[in-house]
Amino acid sequence: MTTAAPTQTEGQHGITAHSDGAGRVIPVQTRSERFSSYDVADFPAVTGREAVWKLSPVAQFTDLTAGELDGSPTPITHDDVDGFSIEWISRDDARVGSAGVPEERASANAWSSFDQALAISVTGEEPKTLRLERSGLGDGARAAHTVITAAPFSRGLIIIENAGDARLTENVEIVVGEQADVTVVTVQWWDDAAVHLASHFASIGRDAHLKHVVVSLGGKVVRVNPTLHLAGQGSDLDSLGVYFSDAGQHLEQQVYMHHDAPNTRGRVTYKGALQGEGARSVWIGDVLISNRAVGTDSYEQNRNLVLSDGTRADSVPNLEIETGDIAGAGHASATGRFDDEQLFYLQARGIPEDEARRLVVRGFLVEIIQQIGDTELQERLSAAIEAELLGADGQGTGGAQH
Repeated sequence: MTTAAPTQTEGQHGITAHSDGAGRVIPVQTRSERFSSYDVADFPAVTGREAVWKLSPVAQFTDLTAGELDGSPTPITHDDVDGFSIEWISRDDARVGSAGVPEERASANAWSSFDQALAISVTGEEPKTLRLERSGLGDGARAAHTVITAAPFSRGLIIIENAGDARLTENVEIVVGEQADVTVVTVQWWDDAAVHLASHFASIGRDAHLKHVVVSLGGKVVRVNPTLHLAGQGSDLDSLGVYFSDAGQHLEQQVYMHHDAPNTRGRVTYKGALQGEGARSVWIGDVLISNRAVGTDSYEQNRNLVLSDGTRADSVPNLEIETGDIAGAGHASATGRFDDEQLFYLQARGIPEDEARRLVVRGFLVEIIQQIGDTELQERLSAAIEAELLGADGQGTGGAQH
C-alpha cells in the first residue's frame, strides 16, 4: 500500500496544502489521512519540523532515518514452548505487511532494508508464555522486522526484552485472529547510549483481545509508536505503557488507537516518571472512532510524575469521533509532582520522607506493571524501578537493571 507520494506542499508527515491555494500548508486534521508507504524513497528527508518528528531529537539518529542499514537478522535467544513457533521468513512471505504501513521515514527505512523477518506464531487455546531476548546488536545502524500472528481462538503471552547496545529502527506487526487472546510485552533495558526507534502495527480480529505493553527504562533515545487497529466486530484492546526517564534520556511513545468496527472496546493507559537534568518524555495519544464503529467504548490517559527540576514531559491526547452512536469516549492527561496528602499520610505513620516518596512513585508505576501477567518479569521491573528511585535519593545507582 502506498498513498500518493508527498510534494513540497502535500503529505509531508502530516502537512497538506490548504484548500484556498496560495501555497500555504496546514497540519492534516484526520489521523487516518497521514501519508504512508513501504518505500523509504517516498518520504522526504527528516528535518524535525514534521508533525510526527517535532518533539523528537532527530539530529541524534540521522543514520536511522537517512543512512544505509544492516538488515541481517538480529541475534535472539528464546525458550522452546509448545504452541509457539519461531522462524525467519523472507520479505515476500504473505504475513509481511498484514498489519500496517509505515507513516514516517525511520519506519520505512527499516521496511526497505530488512533481509528476513522474525515470525512468531501462536496456536492452541491453553495459556502459555514465550520469552525472547535480543542483545549484542552493536553500535552500527540496523533494521529489523517482526511479525506476530495469533491463530483464531489461541492464547499466549509474548515477552520481548531488548538489552545491550544498539542503533536500531524496526517494525513489529501483530495480527490477532478471531477470538484469540494475546499479550505482547516489549521491554527496553538498553544500555545508556542505545537508540531505538520502533513502529508497532496491530490488527485485532472479531471478538479478539490484545494486551499491548511497552516498558521503557534504558537507552538514550527510545521511541516506540504503536498503531492499534480494532478491525473486527467486538474486538478488545488494552494498551499499557510505563517508563522512567533519567537525566539526558528521551523516551517517546505515539499511540494511535483506531476503532473501525462495531462494539469495540479500547483502553490506553501510560504512566511515567522523570528525574534528573534533561530527562524527557513524550506521549501523544490519537484515538479515531470511525463512522462504522457504533457502540464503541474508548478511553485514553497519560500520567507523568516529575521527581526533580530540569525535566520535561509532553503529553498530548487527541480524540476524533465520526459517529454519535457510541457507548462512551474520553481522554485525560496530567503531569505533576508528588501528592502532598499522600506524603503527609505516610510520614504521619512514621515513614521517613525519602522512603515515603519512593513508596508513592513505586505505587504509581507498579499499577501498570502488575497488569503484565507474568510474576517473574513483574518482580524484575519492580526491582529496576526501586533501583532508579534509590539513585534519585543518592542511595544507589540509577539505570535499568535486568
